[in-house]
Amino acid sequence: MSPRPRKENIIAATPRPLYLDCDTGVDDAVALGYLLASPAVRLVGIGTVSGNLASAPAARNTLDLLALAGQPDVPVAIGAHDHLSHGFGGGAPHVHGANGIGDVELPRSTREPRDGHAVDLLLDLSHEFAGELEIVAIGPLTNLALALQADPTLTERIRSVTIMGGAGVAAGNITPVAEANIGNDPEAAADVFAADWDVTLVPLDVTMEHTLEEADRETLLAANAPFPRALGQILDHYFDFYEPTYGRRMCALHDPLAAALAVGDVTATRAPLVPITVDTSAGPGRGQTIADLRNQRLGDLHHDGHRTRFVREIDRPLGPHLVEVLTGMTSPS
Repeated sequence: MSPRPRKENIIAATPRPLYLDCDTGVDDAVALGYLLASPAVRLVGIGTVSGNLASAPAARNTLDLLALAGQPDVPVAIGAHDHLSHGFGGGAPHVHGANGIGDVELPRSTREPRDGHAVDLLLDLSHEFAGELEIVAIGPLTNLALALQADPTLTERIRSVTIMGGAGVAAGNITPVAEANIGNDPEAAADVFAADWDVTLVPLDVTMEHTLEEADRETLLAANAPFPRALGQILDHYFDFYEPTYGRRMCALHDPLAAALAVGDVTATRAPLVPITVDTSAGPGRGQTIADLRNQRLGDLHHDGHRTRFVREIDRPLGPHLVEVLTGMTSPS
């Protein structure tokens, strides 16, 4: 009898279908590179949403990055410009630059976004890959909420949802309690957390603890392939923004951590299943993710009947692994 294939070979031979919903700013670009480099998953579609910048220029950034990586065939669709209860607020140019990618000008892809809304792309893919499709959402959750409104049975066809967003015990980053992805569209986030599917929430509590240093950025700048070199340039503006937070030039790894957890290359070592609600009021708590983290001091205490994991710790530092993966990307043929 021939030996069984090694597990990593099975994964490489059968990449899992993954849909990315994003607002392609700096850390979205890093997460995109990570997902493109992973043999474990195959990006079958990308939808954009307004957050770091408006959804249309976010799609342009995405198309240009895909072309730079030599993977121009991934479908990209523009999603919601405005949020469920209010219009788009203008983005975060002080964080991500005026164009969302650190004011770096990438070679323009000849491709345009596909016709139709990102919600239609997600729903189509959920049927094509029913029971297998995984979602990684690293922007405001407007598109996901709209998809649930259009077809509540979507949850039955999705294998898992990984979301970068929220803050439990940690402070928020757009208000004292609200993280940007959740705070930009609290109503959408409330709908997504209330849906009946498996969610992994990757909040500021853990993402602020995983960083890239200036030496890491310089390593990317010296890489052999154009994509990681471009990331090294794009991160320069992001490092400037985070320098007052950390006291030196470095940055947090918000979206890349969600991507790495979704792929499975890092593991959540503390991630209790807990009830999570979102403050949708007009008061000072608007946008807060309220996670029941009581009695977690001695280890994870899972709440029966709840399907949202709140990630608090992972098994290793993300930065060195991320640099290794990105610098291993090859030049387009």
